Amino acid sequence: MVGSVIGTGVFALPSALAPFGPISLVAFVLVTIGALALAFTFGALSKRVPGSGGPYVYARDAFGDFAGFLNAWSYWITAWAGNAAIVVAWVGYVEVFWNTGHAKVWSIAIAMVGLWIPAVINLSGVRNMAITQNVTTVLKFVPLLFMATVGLLFIKAHNFGSFNASGTSFGAAISAAAAIALFSYIGIETASVAAGRVRDPKRNVARATVLGTIGCAVVYILGTLTVFGTVSNAALRKSTAPFTDSADAIFGGHWAGQAVAVAAIVSGLGALIGWTLIVGEMPMAAAKDRLFPSAFARTRRGIPVFGIVSSTLLASVLTAVSYTRFDKVFTTLVLLSVVTAVIPYLFSAGAQLYWLLTRGRRTQWPHLVRDCAVSAVALAFSFWSLSGSGYQAVYYGLFCLLLGLPVYIWLKVGRGEYGETPVVPADGKAVAFTSGISERHPQ
Repeated sequence: MVGSVIGTGVFALPSALAPFGPISLVAFVLVTIGALALAFTFGALSKRVPGSGGPYVYARDAFGDFAGFLNAWSYWITAWAGNAAIVVAWVGYVEVFWNTGHAKVWSIAIAMVGLWIPAVINLSGVRNMAITQNVTTVLKFVPLLFMATVGLLFIKAHNFGSFNASGTSFGAAISAAAAIALFSYIGIETASVAAGRVRDPKRNVARATVLGTIGCAVVYILGTLTVFGTVSNAALRKSTAPFTDSADAIFGGHWAGQAVAVAAIVSGLGALIGWTLIVGEMPMAAAKDRLFPSAFARTRRGIPVFGIVSSTLLASVLTAVSYTRFDKVFTTLVLLSVVTAVIPYLFSAGAQLYWLLTRGRRTQWPHLVRDCAVSAVALAFSFWSLSGSGYQAVYYGLFCLLLGLPVYIWLKVGRGEYGETPVVPADGKAVAFTSGISERHPQ
Protein backbone atom coordinates (compact mmCIF):
# COMPACT_ATOMS: atom_id res chain seq x y z
CA MET A 1 0.00 0.00 0.00
CA VAL A 2 2.84 2.44 0.88
CA GLY A 3 4.43 1.73 -2.51
CA SER A 4 1.29 2.96 -4.28
CA VAL A 5 0.71 5.97 -2.03
CA ILE A 6 4.25 7.39 -2.02
CA GLY A 7 5.06 8.25 -5.61
CA THR A 8 6.54 11.29 -7.28
CA GLY A 9 3.35 13.13 -6.32
CA VAL A 10 4.73 13.96 -2.88
CA PHE A 11 8.07 14.93 -4.46
CA ALA A 12 6.29 17.52 -6.63
CA LEU A 13 3.69 18.62 -4.09
CA PRO A 14 5.62 21.50 -2.44
CA SER A 15 5.74 23.36 -5.77
CA ALA A 16 1.99 22.90 -6.29
CA LEU A 17 1.32 24.17 -2.74
CA ALA A 18 3.81 27.07 -2.88
CA PRO A 19 1.30 29.59 -4.36
CA PHE A 20 -0.72 29.26 -1.12
CA GLY A 21 2.26 29.69 1.21
CA PRO A 22 2.79 27.99 4.62
CA ILE A 23 -0.97 28.01 5.23
CA SER A 24 -0.99 24.91 3.04
CA LEU A 25 0.70 23.05 5.91
CA VAL A 26 -2.44 23.69 7.96
CA ALA A 27 -4.42 22.21 5.08
CA PHE A 28 -2.06 19.22 5.06
CA VAL A 29 -2.75 18.53 8.74
CA LEU A 30 -6.51 18.71 8.20
CA VAL A 31 -6.23 16.45 5.15
CA THR A 32 -4.25 13.98 7.24
CA ILE A 33 -7.07 13.83 9.80
CA GLY A 34 -9.56 13.20 7.02
CA ALA A 35 -7.30 10.60 5.40
CA LEU A 36 -7.03 8.74 8.71
CA ALA A 37 -10.83 8.74 9.03
CA LEU A 38 -11.02 7.26 5.53
CA ALA A 39 -8.31 4.72 6.40
CA PHE A 40 -10.26 3.50 9.44
CA THR A 41 -13.41 3.40 7.31
CA PHE A 42 -11.73 1.30 4.61
CA GLY A 43 -10.26 -0.96 7.30
CA ALA A 44 -13.73 -1.61 8.75
CA LEU A 45 -15.30 -2.13 5.32
CA SER A 46 -12.60 -4.61 4.27
CA LYS A 47 -13.43 -6.81 7.28
CA ARG A 48 -17.15 -6.76 6.54
CA VAL A 49 -17.11 -6.98 2.72
CA PRO A 50 -14.31 -9.34 1.60
CA GLY A 51 -12.74 -9.71 -1.84
CA SER A 52 -11.03 -7.45 -4.35
CA GLY A 53 -12.61 -4.27 -5.64
CA GLY A 54 -12.41 -1.87 -2.68
CA PRO A 55 -14.77 1.12 -3.06
CA TYR A 56 -16.60 -0.61 -5.92
CA VAL A 57 -17.70 -3.62 -3.88
CA TYR A 58 -18.54 -1.45 -0.85
CA ALA A 59 -20.84 0.79 -2.88
CA ARG A 60 -22.49 -2.13 -4.67
CA ASP A 61 -23.04 -3.99 -1.41
CA ALA A 62 -24.80 -0.98 0.14
CA PHE A 63 -26.50 0.81 -2.73
CA GLY A 64 -26.85 -1.64 -5.62
CA ASP A 65 -25.55 -2.15 -9.15
CA PHE A 66 -25.66 1.38 -10.48
CA ALA A 67 -23.81 2.85 -7.50
CA GLY A 68 -21.28 0.05 -7.82
CA PHE A 69 -20.78 0.78 -11.50
CA LEU A 70 -20.38 4.54 -10.94
CA ASN A 71 -17.75 3.90 -8.29
CA ALA A 72 -15.86 1.42 -10.45
CA TRP A 73 -16.01 3.82 -13.39
CA SER A 74 -14.93 6.84 -11.32
CA TYR A 75 -12.12 4.97 -9.58
CA TRP A 76 -10.90 3.57 -12.88
CA ILE A 77 -10.64 7.15 -14.20
CA THR A 78 -8.80 8.12 -11.01
CA ALA A 79 -6.28 5.32 -11.51
CA TRP A 80 -5.22 6.15 -15.06
CA ALA A 81 -5.58 9.93 -14.68
CA GLY A 82 -3.56 9.65 -11.47
CA ASN A 83 -0.89 7.75 -13.39
CA ALA A 84 -0.73 10.69 -15.80
CA ALA A 85 -0.20 13.08 -12.86
CA ILE A 86 2.45 10.84 -11.30
CA VAL A 87 4.37 10.53 -14.55
CA VAL A 88 4.32 14.31 -15.08
CA ALA A 89 5.95 14.75 -11.66
CA TRP A 90 8.35 11.91 -12.50
CA VAL A 91 9.39 13.69 -15.71
CA GLY A 92 10.33 16.75 -13.65
CA TYR A 93 12.94 14.72 -11.77
CA VAL A 94 14.21 12.89 -14.87
CA GLU A 95 14.81 16.32 -16.37
CA VAL A 96 17.25 17.12 -13.58
CA PHE A 97 19.64 14.98 -15.67
CA TRP A 98 18.27 15.20 -19.21
CA ASN A 99 16.15 17.64 -21.21
CA THR A 100 16.96 20.34 -18.66
CA GLY A 101 15.41 22.91 -20.98
CA HIS A 102 12.03 21.15 -20.59
CA ALA A 103 11.30 20.87 -24.32
CA LYS A 104 7.69 19.61 -24.49
CA VAL A 105 8.29 16.99 -27.17
CA TRP A 106 11.00 15.31 -25.12
CA SER A 107 8.99 15.69 -21.91
CA ILE A 108 6.15 13.76 -23.56
CA ALA A 109 8.58 11.11 -24.82
CA ILE A 110 10.03 10.65 -21.31
CA ALA A 111 6.50 10.40 -19.90
CA MET A 112 5.62 7.62 -22.34
CA VAL A 113 8.64 5.63 -21.15
CA GLY A 114 7.57 6.19 -17.55
CA LEU A 115 4.05 4.91 -18.25
CA TRP A 116 4.91 1.85 -20.32
CA ILE A 117 7.81 0.39 -18.30
CA PRO A 118 5.46 -0.27 -15.32
CA ALA A 119 2.88 -1.72 -17.73
CA VAL A 120 5.45 -4.17 -19.10
CA ILE A 121 6.53 -5.15 -15.57
CA ASN A 122 2.92 -5.83 -14.58
CA LEU A 123 2.25 -7.80 -17.75
CA SER A 124 5.30 -9.95 -17.04
CA GLY A 125 3.73 -11.34 -13.87
CA VAL A 126 2.64 -10.50 -10.33
CA ARG A 127 5.80 -12.01 -8.83
CA ASN A 128 8.04 -9.64 -10.79
CA MET A 129 5.79 -6.74 -9.88
CA ALA A 130 5.84 -7.57 -6.15
CA ILE A 131 9.64 -7.82 -6.02
CA THR A 132 10.07 -4.51 -7.85
CA GLN A 133 7.53 -2.82 -5.56
CA ASN A 134 9.35 -3.94 -2.40
CA VAL A 135 12.72 -2.70 -3.68
CA THR A 136 11.44 0.70 -4.86
CA THR A 137 9.49 1.28 -1.63
CA VAL A 138 12.64 0.93 0.48
CA LEU A 139 14.77 3.04 -1.88
CA LYS A 140 12.34 5.94 -1.96
CA PHE A 141 11.42 5.98 1.72
CA VAL A 142 14.99 6.53 2.96
CA PRO A 143 15.63 9.97 1.37
CA LEU A 144 12.11 11.14 2.25
CA LEU A 145 12.68 10.12 5.87
CA PHE A 146 16.03 11.94 5.84
CA MET A 147 14.42 15.14 4.54
CA ALA A 148 11.65 14.82 7.14
CA THR A 149 14.12 14.52 10.04
CA VAL A 150 17.65 15.85 9.47
CA GLY A 151 16.39 18.38 6.93
CA LEU A 152 14.38 20.14 9.65
CA LEU A 153 17.66 21.38 11.17
CA PHE A 154 18.36 23.53 8.10
CA ILE A 155 15.08 25.45 7.99
CA LYS A 156 15.33 29.25 7.73
CA ALA A 157 12.27 31.30 8.59
CA HIS A 158 12.69 33.86 5.79
CA ASN A 159 12.19 31.15 3.14
CA PHE A 160 8.56 30.61 4.13
CA GLY A 161 7.37 33.97 2.84
CA SER A 162 3.85 35.23 3.49
CA PHE A 163 1.74 32.82 5.57
CA ASN A 164 -1.17 33.12 3.15
CA ALA A 165 0.29 33.95 -0.25
CA SER A 166 -2.85 33.09 -2.22
CA GLY A 167 -4.47 36.52 -2.02
CA THR A 168 -7.74 34.90 -0.91
CA SER A 169 -9.30 34.34 2.52
CA PHE A 170 -7.80 31.84 4.94
CA GLY A 171 -10.74 29.46 4.44
CA ALA A 172 -10.54 29.57 0.66
CA ALA A 173 -6.76 29.07 0.70
CA ILE A 174 -6.97 26.10 3.06
CA SER A 175 -9.74 24.45 1.03
CA ALA A 176 -7.91 24.87 -2.28
CA ALA A 177 -4.59 23.67 -0.83
CA ALA A 178 -6.32 20.71 0.81
CA ALA A 179 -7.70 19.51 -2.53
CA ILE A 180 -4.15 19.39 -3.92
CA ALA A 181 -2.71 17.85 -0.74
CA LEU A 182 -5.28 15.05 -0.85
CA PHE A 183 -3.60 13.71 -3.99
CA SER A 184 -0.68 12.57 -1.84
CA TYR A 185 -3.04 10.23 0.05
CA ILE A 186 -4.85 8.77 -2.94
CA GLY A 187 -3.98 5.10 -2.73
CA ILE A 188 -4.80 4.50 0.93
CA GLU A 189 -7.55 2.20 -0.34
CA THR A 190 -5.35 0.16 -2.69
CA ALA A 191 -4.89 -2.66 -0.18
CA SER A 192 -8.68 -3.15 -0.20
CA VAL A 193 -8.85 -2.93 -4.01
CA ALA A 194 -6.39 -5.84 -4.32
CA ALA A 195 -7.63 -7.65 -1.19
CA GLY A 196 -8.09 -10.85 -3.18
CA ARG A 197 -4.31 -11.03 -3.61
CA VAL A 198 -3.53 -10.26 0.07
CA ARG A 199 -2.72 -12.98 2.58
CA ASP A 200 -5.23 -13.02 5.50
CA PRO A 201 -7.07 -9.93 4.15
CA LYS A 202 -9.41 -9.47 7.14
CA ARG A 203 -6.40 -8.81 9.32
CA ASN A 204 -3.77 -7.40 6.98
CA VAL A 205 -5.82 -5.05 4.78
CA ALA A 206 -7.07 -2.95 7.71
CA ARG A 207 -3.65 -2.92 9.36
CA ALA A 208 -1.81 -1.95 6.14
CA THR A 209 -4.34 0.81 5.40
CA VAL A 210 -4.20 2.51 8.80
CA LEU A 211 -0.49 2.07 9.60
CA GLY A 212 0.49 2.95 6.03
CA THR A 213 -1.51 6.19 6.20
CA ILE A 214 0.09 7.18 9.52
CA GLY A 215 3.60 6.48 8.21
CA CYS A 216 2.99 8.44 5.02
CA ALA A 217 1.48 11.36 6.97
CA VAL A 218 4.58 11.85 9.13
CA VAL A 219 6.92 11.82 6.13
CA TYR A 220 4.66 14.03 4.01
CA ILE A 221 4.09 16.86 6.49
CA LEU A 222 7.65 17.05 7.84
CA GLY A 223 9.17 16.64 4.37
CA THR A 224 7.03 19.44 2.95
CA LEU A 225 7.92 21.62 5.96
CA THR A 226 11.62 21.06 5.22
CA VAL A 227 11.24 22.06 1.56
CA PHE A 228 9.23 25.18 2.48
CA GLY A 229 11.91 26.20 4.96
CA THR A 230 14.98 25.58 2.80
CA VAL A 231 13.84 26.93 -0.59
CA SER A 232 12.44 30.44 -1.01
CA ASN A 233 8.75 30.65 -1.89
CA ALA A 234 9.51 32.46 -5.16
CA ALA A 235 11.95 29.76 -6.29
CA LEU A 236 9.62 27.00 -5.15
CA ARG A 237 6.79 28.22 -7.37
CA LYS A 238 8.97 27.75 -10.46
CA SER A 239 10.58 24.46 -9.43
CA THR A 240 9.84 21.18 -11.19
CA ALA A 241 11.95 19.22 -8.66
CA PRO A 242 11.44 20.88 -5.24
CA PHE A 243 13.07 18.15 -3.13
CA THR A 244 16.15 18.32 -5.34
CA ASP A 245 16.33 22.08 -4.85
CA SER A 246 15.91 21.59 -1.10
CA ALA A 247 18.73 19.04 -0.91
CA ASP A 248 21.01 21.34 -2.91
CA ALA A 249 20.20 24.22 -0.52
CA ILE A 250 21.00 22.05 2.51
CA PHE A 251 24.31 20.57 1.31
CA GLY A 252 25.44 22.98 -1.38
CA GLY A 253 26.45 21.91 -4.87
CA HIS A 254 24.37 19.51 -6.92
CA TRP A 255 25.28 16.00 -5.75
CA ALA A 256 22.66 15.87 -2.95
CA GLY A 257 19.91 17.15 -5.20
CA GLN A 258 20.81 14.63 -7.86
CA ALA A 259 20.70 11.83 -5.28
CA VAL A 260 17.19 12.91 -4.26
CA ALA A 261 16.21 13.11 -7.94
CA VAL A 262 17.30 9.48 -8.38
CA ALA A 263 15.17 8.53 -5.36
CA ALA A 264 12.20 10.42 -6.81
CA ILE A 265 12.61 8.64 -10.15
CA VAL A 266 12.69 5.26 -8.39
CA SER A 267 9.73 6.33 -6.25
CA GLY A 268 7.68 7.28 -9.28
CA LEU A 269 8.35 4.00 -11.04
CA GLY A 270 7.37 2.10 -7.90
CA ALA A 271 4.11 4.01 -7.55
CA LEU A 272 3.32 3.60 -11.25
CA ILE A 273 3.93 -0.15 -11.00
CA GLY A 274 1.46 -0.38 -8.11
CA TRP A 275 -1.16 1.80 -9.75
CA THR A 276 -0.84 -0.03 -13.06
CA LEU A 277 -1.93 -3.17 -11.20
CA ILE A 278 -4.88 -1.24 -9.74
CA VAL A 279 -6.06 0.04 -13.16
CA GLY A 280 -6.54 -3.59 -14.12
CA GLU A 281 -7.77 -4.93 -10.76
CA MET A 282 -10.71 -2.58 -10.13
CA PRO A 283 -12.46 -2.95 -13.53
CA MET A 284 -11.74 -6.71 -13.47
CA ALA A 285 -13.71 -7.03 -10.20
CA ALA A 286 -16.61 -5.08 -11.74
CA ALA A 287 -16.44 -7.06 -15.00
CA LYS A 288 -16.75 -10.34 -13.09
CA ASP A 289 -20.04 -8.99 -11.73
CA ARG A 290 -21.02 -8.05 -15.31
CA LEU A 291 -20.92 -4.34 -14.45
CA PHE A 292 -17.97 -3.53 -16.71
CA PRO A 293 -17.25 -4.67 -20.29
CA SER A 294 -16.31 -8.37 -20.29
CA ALA A 295 -12.91 -7.65 -21.88
CA PHE A 296 -11.71 -6.33 -18.51
CA ALA A 297 -12.36 -9.72 -16.89
CA ARG A 298 -10.12 -11.65 -19.28
CA THR A 299 -6.74 -12.55 -17.84
CA ARG A 300 -3.52 -14.15 -18.98
CA ARG A 301 -1.66 -15.98 -16.21
CA GLY A 302 -3.85 -14.10 -13.74
CA ILE A 303 -2.95 -10.69 -15.22
CA PRO A 304 -5.81 -8.41 -16.46
CA VAL A 305 -4.05 -7.62 -19.74
CA PHE A 306 -6.82 -5.62 -21.40
CA GLY A 307 -7.34 -3.42 -18.34
CA ILE A 308 -3.64 -2.63 -18.03
CA VAL A 309 -3.04 -1.93 -21.71
CA SER A 310 -6.20 0.13 -22.32
CA SER A 311 -5.70 2.21 -19.15
CA THR A 312 -2.06 2.90 -19.97
CA LEU A 313 -3.10 4.04 -23.44
CA LEU A 314 -5.64 6.45 -21.93
CA ALA A 315 -3.05 7.77 -19.47
CA SER A 316 -0.65 8.29 -22.38
CA VAL A 317 -3.21 10.30 -24.35
CA LEU A 318 -4.16 12.40 -21.31
CA THR A 319 -0.49 13.12 -20.57
CA ALA A 320 0.24 14.23 -24.13
CA VAL A 321 -2.88 16.44 -24.24
CA SER A 322 -2.05 18.00 -20.85
CA TYR A 323 1.44 18.98 -21.92
CA THR A 324 0.08 20.74 -25.01
CA ARG A 325 -3.06 22.31 -23.49
CA PHE A 326 -2.43 23.24 -19.84
CA ASP A 327 0.06 25.66 -18.26
CA LYS A 328 0.02 23.96 -14.84
CA VAL A 329 0.10 20.37 -16.05
CA PHE A 330 0.71 18.63 -12.70
CA THR A 331 -1.86 20.68 -10.74
CA THR A 332 -4.55 20.22 -13.41
CA LEU A 333 -4.11 16.45 -13.49
CA VAL A 334 -3.94 16.27 -9.69
CA LEU A 335 -7.26 18.05 -9.25
CA LEU A 336 -8.96 15.88 -11.88
CA SER A 337 -7.69 12.76 -10.09
CA VAL A 338 -8.86 14.10 -6.72
CA VAL A 339 -12.40 14.78 -7.97
CA THR A 340 -12.81 11.30 -9.44
CA ALA A 341 -11.24 9.71 -6.32
CA VAL A 342 -13.42 11.61 -3.86
CA ILE A 343 -16.61 10.17 -5.41
CA PRO A 344 -15.71 6.57 -4.41
CA TYR A 345 -14.55 7.91 -1.02
CA LEU A 346 -17.95 9.54 -0.52
CA PHE A 347 -19.78 6.34 -1.39
CA SER A 348 -17.50 4.23 0.82
CA ALA A 349 -17.97 6.47 3.85
CA GLY A 350 -21.69 6.60 3.12
CA ALA A 351 -21.87 2.80 2.82
CA GLN A 352 -20.19 2.35 6.20
CA LEU A 353 -22.41 4.93 7.90
CA TYR A 354 -25.52 3.43 6.27
CA TRP A 355 -24.62 -0.05 7.52
CA LEU A 356 -23.85 1.20 11.05
CA LEU A 357 -27.21 2.96 11.30
CA THR A 358 -29.19 -0.03 10.01
CA ARG A 359 -27.27 -3.24 10.81
CA GLY A 360 -24.67 -1.99 13.27
CA ARG A 361 -27.06 -1.35 16.13
CA ARG A 362 -26.36 -4.82 17.45
CA THR A 363 -22.88 -3.67 18.49
CA GLN A 364 -22.16 -1.99 21.80
CA TRP A 365 -23.17 1.67 21.98
CA PRO A 366 -19.70 3.13 22.67
CA HIS A 367 -18.30 1.33 19.62
CA LEU A 368 -21.27 2.33 17.49
CA VAL A 369 -20.93 6.01 18.41
CA ARG A 370 -17.19 5.92 17.72
CA ASP A 371 -17.57 4.20 14.35
CA CYS A 372 -20.41 6.50 13.28
CA ALA A 373 -18.31 9.54 14.21
CA VAL A 374 -15.34 8.29 12.16
CA SER A 375 -17.55 7.56 9.15
CA ALA A 376 -19.24 10.96 9.45
CA VAL A 377 -15.84 12.70 9.52
CA ALA A 378 -14.76 10.73 6.44
CA LEU A 379 -17.99 11.70 4.66
CA ALA A 380 -17.70 15.40 5.57
CA PHE A 381 -14.02 15.42 4.61
CA SER A 382 -14.84 14.00 1.17
CA PHE A 383 -17.43 16.73 0.53
CA TRP A 384 -14.95 19.38 1.67
CA SER A 385 -12.26 18.04 -0.66
CA LEU A 386 -14.70 18.11 -3.55
CA SER A 387 -15.65 21.72 -2.86
CA GLY A 388 -11.99 22.80 -2.76
CA SER A 389 -11.09 21.23 -6.10
CA GLY A 390 -12.29 24.20 -8.13
CA TYR A 391 -14.94 24.60 -10.81
CA GLN A 392 -12.77 23.45 -13.72
CA ALA A 393 -11.72 20.18 -12.04
CA VAL A 394 -15.28 19.43 -10.90
CA TYR A 395 -16.57 20.16 -14.43
CA TYR A 396 -14.09 17.81 -16.09
CA GLY A 397 -14.51 15.18 -13.35
CA LEU A 398 -18.30 15.22 -13.55
CA PHE A 399 -18.19 15.10 -17.35
CA CYS A 400 -15.90 12.04 -17.25
CA LEU A 401 -18.13 10.39 -14.64
CA LEU A 402 -21.31 10.87 -16.67
CA LEU A 403 -19.63 9.41 -19.76
CA GLY A 404 -20.10 6.11 -17.95
CA LEU A 405 -23.90 6.32 -18.25
CA PRO A 406 -24.04 5.18 -21.92
CA VAL A 407 -21.68 2.33 -21.02
CA TYR A 408 -23.99 1.20 -18.20
CA ILE A 409 -27.02 1.35 -20.52
CA TRP A 410 -25.16 -0.73 -23.10
CA LEU A 411 -24.24 -3.34 -20.46
CA LYS A 412 -27.80 -3.62 -19.10
CA VAL A 413 -29.36 -3.79 -22.57
CA GLY A 414 -26.91 -6.52 -23.53
CA ARG A 415 -28.08 -8.53 -20.52
CA GLY A 416 -31.76 -7.84 -21.26
CA GLU A 417 -32.29 -6.25 -17.84
CA TYR A 418 -34.25 -3.26 -16.65
CA GLY A 419 -33.82 -1.96 -13.11
CA GLU A 420 -31.76 -3.56 -10.37
CA THR A 421 -30.62 -7.16 -10.35
CA PRO A 422 -31.61 -9.16 -7.23
CA VAL A 423 -29.36 -8.54 -4.25
CA VAL A 424 -29.16 -10.50 -1.01
CA PRO A 425 -29.24 -8.34 2.12
CA ALA A 426 -28.15 -9.41 5.58
CA ASP A 427 -31.58 -10.85 6.52
CA GLY A 428 -31.24 -13.54 3.85
CA LYS A 429 -34.25 -12.34 1.84
CA ALA A 430 -33.81 -11.50 -1.83
CA VAL A 431 -35.01 -8.08 -2.90
CA ALA A 432 -35.92 -7.64 -6.56
CA PHE A 433 -36.22 -4.11 -7.90
CA THR A 434 -38.25 -3.72 -11.08
CA SER A 435 -39.69 -0.51 -12.49
CA GLY A 436 -39.15 1.26 -9.18
CA ILE A 437 -41.28 -1.29 -7.25
CA SER A 438 -39.59 -3.56 -4.71
CA GLU A 439 -40.92 -7.02 -3.97
CA ARG A 440 -39.73 -9.30 -1.17
CA HIS A 441 -39.88 -13.00 -1.76
CA PRO A 442 -38.15 -16.06 -0.23
CA GLN A 443 -35.20 -17.54 -2.07
